[in-house]
Amino acid sequence: MLIRRRSALAGAFGAAAFSGLPATAQDITFFRIGTGGTAGTYFPIGGLIANAISNPPGSRACADGGSCGVSGLVATAVASNGSVANVNAIAGGSMQSGFAQSDVAYWAHTGTGIYEGRPKVDGLRAIANLYPESFHLVVRKGAGIKSMSDLKGKRMSLDEPGSGTLVDARLILAAYGMTEKDIKAEYLKPQQAADKLKDGALDAFFSVSGWPQGAVAELAATTGIELVPIAGPEAEKLIKQYSFFGADEIPDGAYKNVQGVKTVSVNALWVTSMRQPEALIYNITGALWNANTRKLLDSGHAKGKSIRLDTALTGLGIPLHPGAEKFYKEKGLVK
Repeated sequence: MLIRRRSALAGAFGAAAFSGLPATAQDITFFRIGTGGTAGTYFPIGGLIANAISNPPGSRACADGGSCGVSGLVATAVASNGSVANVNAIAGGSMQSGFAQSDVAYWAHTGTGIYEGRPKVDGLRAIANLYPESFHLVVRKGAGIKSMSDLKGKRMSLDEPGSGTLVDARLILAAYGMTEKDIKAEYLKPQQAADKLKDGALDAFFSVSGWPQGAVAELAATTGIELVPIAGPEAEKLIKQYSFFGADEIPDGAYKNVQGVKTVSVNALWVTSMRQPEALIYNITGALWNANTRKLLDSGHAKGKSIRLDTALTGLGIPLHPGAEKFYKEKGLVK
C-alpha cells in the first residue's frame, strides 16, 4: 500500500501525476525499495534506482531538459535482510517494492520450496530483471580450501536467516553431498562474516551478489582472499534440478589479486505487489529505462552496466505487474 500524508508532507500520487500534469507539494507518493545489507550490491543499486526514479515537486529538470523520474515520486532504498525479508515486507504492505532473487520470488509466488506449507504470495509481480547474482564462496588466503569438499570441518558463514543466500547455500552444500552438520556453520551478514574472516575467526563464507561486492572487494584489497569454484558435475546437476540457477563466472580481476572462478548464479529481480496502481508502476518502469537513468547506472556502480532493457524480461519466473507489462508491450518486448 502507498504511504499517504496530506498538507505539510505529502499526499497520494494523484490523478494529476498520472495525467502528466505537474505534481504539487500536496501531492507526493513515497515508494520504498527493500534492498539488502549495506555491504552488498542490492543497497547501492537500490540507491541509484531510487535516485533515478524520484522527482519530487520543485525538483529541477534534468540537464537535457527531460524528465529525471516520476513526477511527484519520492523513492527510498531501505536496507533489509535481503530477498526473503523483502518479499515478506511486500506481502505485508510495509514495502512497496524490493529486490529478490529469482528463486525466492518463484517459491513465494507458487508456494513451493521454502514457502511450502506457508501462504503463497500470489500477488507478487515483477518490474524487471536487473542482473545476474553470482555465488561467491570466499575463503581466507592460506586456509587450504581449494574446492567444495575442503569445507568439511571449517568455520563458515552461510549468511543470515531470512536471506536468499542461506536458502541457496543449503542447496549448494547438498549438491556436493554436505549439510550444515559437515561444517562449523555460522549465520552472519556479509559484512560481519568479512570482519570475522579478516580477524581469523572464520575460514569461509557464502555471499550472492553482483560482482564486485563491497565487503569482498575490501577483503581482497586488505586481507587477501581466494574464491572457490562452484563447478563440475555437481553444479551441472544443481542447475538441471533447479531451473532458476544458471552457469556463471566471476572473472579474473573482479577483485584485486584474486583469480576468477566458474560458479552459479540466480537473477536479481525488482518486484512489487499487484496492490500497487498500474499507472504508478508503468511510470516507474519507464523511469527505470530512460536515458538519464542509463547514465546513473553506467557511472554509479560496476554492476549498473549489466542492468539493461534487452535482458529486463530474462528469467523472471513470476508474472509482470500490469503496469510494467504495458510499458514492455509498448517497447515491443512483450507480444
